[in-house]
Amino acid sequence: MPHSPIEHLYQQFQSGEISEIELGKRILAHSIPSDGNLTPDLDRLTRTGYPEVIYGQGKSTDSIQRVTQRLLETTNEILITRILPEQVRVLSEVFPFTRWNHLARTLRVSNSSVPLDPDQVRSDRTVAVVTAGTTDEPVALEARETLAWMQVATELIQDVGVAGPYRLLSRVPDLRRCSVLVCVAGMEAALPSALAGHVACPVIAVPTSVGYGANLGGVAALLSMLNSCAANVTVVNIDAGFKGGYVAGLIAKGDQSNR
Repeated sequence: MPHSPIEHLYQQFQSGEISEIELGKRILAHSIPSDGNLTPDLDRLTRTGYPEVIYGQGKSTDSIQRVTQRLLETTNEILITRILPEQVRVLSEVFPFTRWNHLARTLRVSNSSVPLDPDQVRSDRTVAVVTAGTTDEPVALEARETLAWMQVATELIQDVGVAGPYRLLSRVPDLRRCSVLVCVAGMEAALPSALAGHVACPVIAVPTSVGYGANLGGVAALLSMLNSCAANVTVVNIDAGFKGGYVAGLIAKGDQSNR
């Protein structure tokens, strides 16, 4: 008797019941399960070292719940970003082990225990998440929750923007102990350049939509960061705390996730 659906398909091919093309189609369909509406990437953990992250904005609570259940079949903890409080209330009744950060708009869901607070995470390397002002905090916390999900230790350094440059100078010794920096800033977004000149590590700059009219919803901050003259600055999308945190986590962990 066949031990798996794939073996059964191969036996059908060997016996001439299905063609080579049909065999390929059925194996592909089996490898990428879908209910017609949702097709979670269950193989992403194997390919990239981390499972699929659920982007919650615009999704129904039912869709998020179904994808979460499927992903938890392949890994112990998943991350949901841009989730609404009313969705969290429903999901917390379904999944007993969760961590919700209302400012970051993230929900982490585990199979076995409540996910760790970022302050509790320990790793060989630390990422500093730095904000220009406290209005940038929600984006910074999204980055920090992402890094905690990746099991990377973080240090949050807030409100050290260029309007008071002495504030940054006092934290330079702390920053130099970190492997990667995530710098979150709005307005004119000058902080990444000022920060990068003090450290010998990558700086992931995250522009925010914080600012008055000419900030153009973060476009001015994005262009400022893209034009940084500091060679160790690279930039992600506007308000993309998740993306900044994820890239920083990959750098901090090196190739460990693929070993």
